[in-house]
Amino acid sequence: MKSIDTSVILSTYNAEEWLEKTLWSYSVQSYRNFEIVIADDGSREETKQLINDFKSKTEIPVKHVWHPDRGFQKSEILNKAVVAASADYIIMSDGDCIARNDFVEKHVEYRSHGYFLSGGYHKLSMDLSHKIQKEDILTGRCFDLAWLKRNGLKSSFKNNKIDAKGFKSFVLNALTPTSATWNGHNSSGWKEDIVRVNGFDERMQYGGQDRELGERLVNSGIKPKQIRYSAICLHLDHARGYKNQESIDKNLAIRKTTREEKRVSTAYGIKKD
Repeated sequence: MKSIDTSVILSTYNAEEWLEKTLWSYSVQSYRNFEIVIADDGSREETKQLINDFKSKTEIPVKHVWHPDRGFQKSEILNKAVVAASADYIIMSDGDCIARNDFVEKHVEYRSHGYFLSGGYHKLSMDLSHKIQKEDILTGRCFDLAWLKRNGLKSSFKNNKIDAKGFKSFVLNALTPTSATWNGHNSSGWKEDIVRVNGFDERMQYGGQDRELGERLVNSGIKPKQIRYSAICLHLDHARGYKNQESIDKNLAIRKTTREEKRVSTAYGIKKD
């Protein structure tokens, strides 16, 4: 293995079945010069055991960044993972997102100084999320549209995202433009840029903390680039019991201030004022 030039940060919390499937997808990546940094927001012992088991079976360097469970503190653990990342370039995804085998390769291919990348994801139903097994991931079968439809995937134009490659992905990226935002399921950027804007705002709860980071990156002069039909992951379904109107309103207020005042940093990030 060559020297590590990319850190993949995966966030997780008490979701061993989904995390295991996600980790399998990184074991078959076409690009190999990366490490995995697991941002663990206080998971139980079973998650630690799963990670240690995976580490014993792979040559991919894996770091497990954990802190005690104090409720939803995803922004805080992501900041700790950014600090722990050893590479200059960071890809961020979640521990419930199965990466296509060219996922890391595409982020590396399109990365460029002065930009961050926004990739694509396809949300699956709970039933289909459970049906996908290890062999489906290792063989890439779970990204085969015919196989997915046989197992319950409904027809939609969005399905083109799942298997788009080469000329097809180029055309779809050009013909279906959308605002490129930093989304926690599939985005990447240079560590120095993320640190310069002081990482995630740790006041923020579920819903929008990733996009608020992206807004500060844009305010600081970093341009977003959309590659949603090039770098692809399957987002497994899950309950969202930590989502409530109070946290949404709080997050929207912080994002509004960031946009209106064109803030390029936060006092509640990696470094605290």
